[in-house]
Amino acid sequence: MKVKDFYFDLPKELIAQHPVEKRDESRLMVVNKTSKEIEHKHFKNIIEYLNPGDCLVLNDTRVLPARLLGVREGTGGKMEFLLLRRIDINQWETLVKPGKKAVIGSRFIFGNGELKAKVISFSDGGSRIVEFEYDGIFEEVLDRLGEMPLPPYITEKLKDKERYQTVFSKEVGSAAAPTAGLHFTNDLLEQIKAKGIAIAFVTLHVGLGTFRPVKAEVVEEHEMHSEHYMLSAQAANTINKAKENGGRVIAVGTTSNRTLESIADENARVCEKSGWTDIFIYPGYKFKIVDALITNFHLPESTLIMLVSAFAGQDLVMGAYDTAVKEKYRFFSFGDAMFLY
Repeated sequence: MKVKDFYFDLPKELIAQHPVEKRDESRLMVVNKTSKEIEHKHFKNIIEYLNPGDCLVLNDTRVLPARLLGVREGTGGKMEFLLLRRIDINQWETLVKPGKKAVIGSRFIFGNGELKAKVISFSDGGSRIVEFEYDGIFEEVLDRLGEMPLPPYITEKLKDKERYQTVFSKEVGSAAAPTAGLHFTNDLLEQIKAKGIAIAFVTLHVGLGTFRPVKAEVVEEHEMHSEHYMLSAQAANTINKAKENGGRVIAVGTTSNRTLESIADENARVCEKSGWTDIFIYPGYKFKIVDALITNFHLPESTLIMLVSAFAGQDLVMGAYDTAVKEKYRFFSFGDAMFLY
């Protein structure tokens, strides 16, 4: 299977640079896998397509304000740090720009000296292991000094950091938001519960690998990045109960989808579990538990559009994307959504 088969022409002006004023006022394309019918709605209309007894599965990860702007001690040269992974209480794996200035032993200052860092070693792929110095609680310092690590295709500055968080975000650790969840408001979630739809939370910490382009020409040759997930016993019970009673399991986002499919057994049951997943879902994959999917519009030739194509059929999905371009839907992280069922 060729990667180029997942290409579509996307005008630059359709890449959303900022979120809509109200989360659930974004547009929603509804795609019926069986009838092939496509409807055009707004996200608040999603409740019309959810049935009592269904289970909505949301990813409650919270994005770390992981982008730090500082200067090199002694020279004052500007530096940018991007936190990738916590190694120890004060040690992180980071990407540093410009990297040639971040030699072992070099020191950096952020804010008014409230946070300092020292490079202690190199890591794979050119990243650096750094040790931070600060007073107080690191997360609180980071919340004051850090910026959201917005995807590279968003060039405008985000005015409100919370708009790159879901309203149900809880578990800090992501390098990027689970963007399908950005459309939900607390009011909408309450309406969904009142209709008799169960809600369960999984956690999958989204890594920067989600933005890395697929460099292989053949889909099967692509190596997927690993991401950490968690599913509680309570959430597993909620999901299993819905499935046993004939309800649908509806994954909100590709992250929830990947988590569920990583955990589910051949009997469409899940259990309490945590670990790392590098599951790569592309056409030909047989879904074990997910019955419907809410997702945003993804990059051409990305692993995400491959996952959606696996779920609803490549021809139908690529046709839906062509329709989205013609109808001027907004794409990517701050863009509109689709519901496939």
